[in-house]
Amino acid sequence: MFIQLHNVNKEFTSGKNVVFSLRNISFNVNKGQIITILGPSGSGKSTLLNLIGGIDRVDSGDIFIGDLNISKLNDKDLTLYRRSKIGFVFQFYNLIPNLNVYENVEVAANISKNPLSLEKVLDSVGMLDKKDKFPQELSGGEQQRVSIARALAKNPEILLCDEPTGALDFKTAKEILMLLEKINKEYNTTIFIVTHNTAIIGMADRIIRLRSGEIVEDKINSAKISAEGVEW
Repeated sequence: MFIQLHNVNKEFTSGKNVVFSLRNISFNVNKGQIITILGPSGSGKSTLLNLIGGIDRVDSGDIFIGDLNISKLNDKDLTLYRRSKIGFVFQFYNLIPNLNVYENVEVAANISKNPLSLEKVLDSVGMLDKKDKFPQELSGGEQQRVSIARALAKNPEILLCDEPTGALDFKTAKEILMLLEKINKEYNTTIFIVTHNTAIIGMADRIIRLRSGEIVEDKINSAKISAEGVEW
């Protein structure tokens, strides 16, 4: 088993009350799966992604990535974990405006011990011919492709995508989903997709649904379809 969560809890304080953002979360993930995480706003989706990505820490419980219990890492080792294992893709692309496409991707590659070829990565996301363009010269879909290339350049084992199609129109969103599917197949990258869009579950190997910080559904998708076939 590649990823294991055991009784993970995350809480925050609201006035005098302690509120659980995540409560007793447990599940296992095989390497190379695509997992969709669904739920209403405030259900804990992004919190779960941040815990797996080492951006935040659990209050109790354990998260294993392979044999590594990231819940026990100190700040320095957690930073190294994020650099070597994790790629992040967000709804809003967070590109550096005064760097061109190539340089935006290069920034991420420079912090990795084992980066992929930048030319290969840009070619795989269909942006090699626009490597000298700046973010303001690109469409939203193109900026998201660069964002994915930036995450991929680090050669991560896990790609964490928080509403990666939320700011895109239908046609462009499908192109991004097809690109994520391509990356999954080509690199055997484990991909988590947080989304409000229930149609996206069709392309996932695994569906995890949250409500009020708890898992209310966790199932294998026995009727998986290609990203090209996803409709909404």
